[in-house]
Amino acid sequence: MNSPSGAEQSPTGSDAENGAAHWRADIASLVFPLREHNAICAVHRGAFRTLLGADPTPEGCIGYFVRFEDAFRAAASAKILRKRIPVGTNLHLTSRDIARKLLEADQIECGEQP
Repeated sequence: MNSPSGAEQSPTGSDAENGAAHWRADIASLVFPLREHNAICAVHRGAFRTLLGADPTPEGCIGYFVRFEDAFRAAASAKILRKRIPVGTNLHLTSRDIARKLLEADQIECGEQP
């Protein structure tokens, strides 16, 4: 996926400008800017369903992101390197991408089991 639907342009708006994650109802995903990559990263509601083990709310997804933001950003960086994603190309993370980093950091509390 080159770009999350409707997110082909650089992040705009106060949340995106300050690096905050926000919910995009149109694509049922949490999105956050990757300034160093000049792109947007999206995490679909289904990935959160797997990570949380329950049907998540947008607020629950944002809360989980805030709690484990370092793991989300590390997962995005790892995927960019692994897949050789060009600068400026938007990307998405799966629950596996995120779980790898959570496991590496030994941060898992209520998430996908290896």
